[in-house]
Amino acid sequence: MLKWLRRSEPKDVPAATLGPLQIVKPWARSSSSESGVAGGYMTVVNDGETDRLVSVSCPAAASVEIHAIRVKGPVLEMRPMEAGLVIPPANQQILKPRGYHLLIRGLASPLSVGSKLPVTLVFEKAGSVTVDFAVEAPGTVGHATLSSS
Repeated sequence: MLKWLRRSEPKDVPAATLGPLQIVKPWARSSSSESGVAGGYMTVVNDGETDRLVSVSCPAAASVEIHAIRVKGPVLEMRPMEAGLVIPPANQQILKPRGYHLLIRGLASPLSVGSKLPVTLVFEKAGSVTVDFAVEAPGTVGHATLSSS
């Protein structure tokens, strides 16, 4: 098929825009009442210069940490990113299960599927923005989840 005949996929509408940054597909995993912990995910598209996600907060949680996952043989280790997460220029940074993610701790109540979770993202240069994360079922972590944006 000729290239000009192919239909391109529609671009995702950003949930929020902050200067050159766009927050796309923000979501959190639903949680149980026992754990009080959930994961937060999104894609940050950067059409400007290098920036850094330096902190995150949520009124429904005691704390939110920016985390990375490191694979050591058969073991996955989570580690907080104390210096924040770099958002490269003219690129995107994807936060997804088993990768960079937000660790939401001390939830006041369980997150139920279909609800929204307000999360404030603070960037070094662009400033701060509050975004509603859609709460979704945890689902399985497979190839589609790991390779999606």
